[in-house]
Amino acid sequence: MTANTCKQIILAKRPVGMPTEEDLKMVEAPIPQPGEGEVLVRSMYVSVDPYMRGRMNDRKSYVAPYTVGEVITGGVVGEVVESNTAELQAGDIVLGHYGWRTHAVVAGNQLKKIDPTVAPVSTALGILGMTGLTAYFGLLDIGQPKEGETVVVSGAAGAVGTVVGQIAKIKGCRVVGIAGSKDKVRYLVEELGFDAAINYKEADRKAQLKAACPNGVDVYFDNVGGEISDEVLALLNRQARVVVCGQIALYNLEKPDVGPRMQSQLLITSSMMKGFTLGDYAGRLDEGVAQLAQWFKEGRLTYSENIVEGFENIVPAFLGLFSGENVGKQLVRLA
Repeated sequence: MTANTCKQIILAKRPVGMPTEEDLKMVEAPIPQPGEGEVLVRSMYVSVDPYMRGRMNDRKSYVAPYTVGEVITGGVVGEVVESNTAELQAGDIVLGHYGWRTHAVVAGNQLKKIDPTVAPVSTALGILGMTGLTAYFGLLDIGQPKEGETVVVSGAAGAVGTVVGQIAKIKGCRVVGIAGSKDKVRYLVEELGFDAAINYKEADRKAQLKAACPNGVDVYFDNVGGEISDEVLALLNRQARVVVCGQIALYNLEKPDVGPRMQSQLLITSSMMKGFTLGDYAGRLDEGVAQLAQWFKEGRLTYSENIVEGFENIVPAFLGLFSGENVGKQLVRLA
């Protein structure tokens, strides 16, 4: 890369099953010049997220699919290099959604200025950003946990799951996490204060889950789907709430998933199952950020970041999400 070029990662072709590095290609392009009302931003932290896998498919969803040959878009924290807008100055740290590239020209009104004195700027992509807000609105608005209830979280050691569990504890609930290793189970219980956690890879998973939820399940925050969720749903209490946030176990399937039909269980228990995306709460994001920041300042919320160094490692970091390599928010820091 020369001084006048930037790196970008584009969708080279649509993946079939698990993506490969052939599907996601790194290219170089001239560094663009900002026009009126625009700024040139240099990326500092790039987010990689499971939902991006769904956007690589050419099918209708809650957001348009990525276009073959174009840059993978997603959350980025960057520094303003050059500004043609009065609201932002060179040196300002901003949050944007321009994706996997080292530099970008962005309309000033599409960027949010970050105050680096509040918390490390990377948290704008995690606990004080999209993942924290997803946990906040999904759990509190749909799950509506009440003191003394049992809340189960799958993908509990991931970016969203870690925050869900902590908020449920703030609300006085018994919190049970499902994760994929003994180290993650230990982290959830010993560092985040979960009441119990189970390793879904162990043979006696069903027995562990039942033992961890002696009074059944009142709220299930589902980040995973698949067989794990089938087992949790079998333990629902009357008028339980199921929050469908992600289905990472299904994202790379080459054939449609076939599993138990859960309508009877929902009917018998008078339970509710509802999916959502953060876009449903676009008008309330400031509320969520303010509350998350207050809990963080009070020491009631903590976070973990799995940070990989170097632009060339964005794709490996993304692929690692599907083998459970990360604890907390997965980020790539650019040199």
